Amino acid sequence: MTIKRVAIVGAGIAGLTAALALARRGISCDIIEQATRLEEVGAGLQISPNSGRILAELGVLKTLEPIWAEPDHIALASGLSLRVLANVPVGRFARERWRAPYGVLHRTTLQRALLAAVEKQPLCSLHLGVRLDHPSPEAFATITGHHPDLIVGADGVWSQVRTIVPQGPIPTFSGNIAWRLTVPSRKAPAALKVNAVTAFMGPGAHLVSYPLKEIDGYNVVAISSGLNPGQTWQAHANAKQHDLLMRQFSLWHSQIQELLSQAKDATFWPLYEVERGRWHNEQNTVLIGDAAHAMMPFAAQGASMAIEDAARLAVHISRSGTLSERLNAFEQERVARTDKARNRGAFNRFAYHARGPARLARNIVLSMRSPQSLAADLDWLYGFNAADP
Repeated sequence: MTIKRVAIVGAGIAGLTAALALARRGISCDIIEQATRLEEVGAGLQISPNSGRILAELGVLKTLEPIWAEPDHIALASGLSLRVLANVPVGRFARERWRAPYGVLHRTTLQRALLAAVEKQPLCSLHLGVRLDHPSPEAFATITGHHPDLIVGADGVWSQVRTIVPQGPIPTFSGNIAWRLTVPSRKAPAALKVNAVTAFMGPGAHLVSYPLKEIDGYNVVAISSGLNPGQTWQAHANAKQHDLLMRQFSLWHSQIQELLSQAKDATFWPLYEVERGRWHNEQNTVLIGDAAHAMMPFAAQGASMAIEDAARLAVHISRSGTLSERLNAFEQERVARTDKARNRGAFNRFAYHARGPARLARNIVLSMRSPQSLAADLDWLYGFNAADP
């Protein structure tokens, strides 16, 4: 069966990237989005070489490069003393070792670049302000005038498309909250470095910062345990919740405490995971991105795994065989890959949040590792080429 037309639900990073990847293979795409306009929530985003390579192949990277920043290194530092324990080189090193860049940018920047590319692609049609409570080929035909050969659920953690995938994955609250804020350069403490992604580690919590050229400032994400506020992407913190944040970082260095004390307008995001389950219905529907495998941000791979999904789905769909066989092959490949990324995130969480003797052991081990050896540990992740057969 030749796939000629695809309906994609969700115009986020996964959905727009999938539309571009499929259109490059001559497949027409209708992208259905319930929002009346695309306003990507959140703040900063890290694009590692495994996804940067895909964006280059899709012609999007050239739009991002003049706008984003390419840090020289990823620093692992103590949140209690600010002492840097280890560095992973990126910047020019990433382009040389992994043949693709490591960039940081505002999430809206990527959203706009993908949208502009979709709007220029004649095989892509965007349908805004459309809510699909019961996705089906007939429902899509009513909206677009075409019966799709394939439905792609790129509609996030609270996916509606997932409801038509038997034994699909189930979202669960991780027990962690991400506090997000941006800081102007003029107000940033010295601990935030313009040439680095810095992960500050502490008992039961960690904080990540990196520069955002678009706002002449920094993106800051503090992650700690918290109560589940329900099915929401983001909520504005009230005074009680802000007090909780300050208690969770009460032992940290004064620079970090001062930074968080000023974060009255911070948003907090309950972090949901999507557990293992089937990604497709054996017939005409498949899940990608957070709809299939939402994971914790401890390896900074949420967006990159979604971009990889989009590229690899286009590869598999273009092969021969029944659609079910192609979807099975896609699922098997991507489950193995995303599980490995998820496991890396779990390892990072343990290391970042270590307490007592485990924290001391972590510090000793990191101090003994060279930057090059730490980079080599990431070859399997950053060196991935989605264009491989």
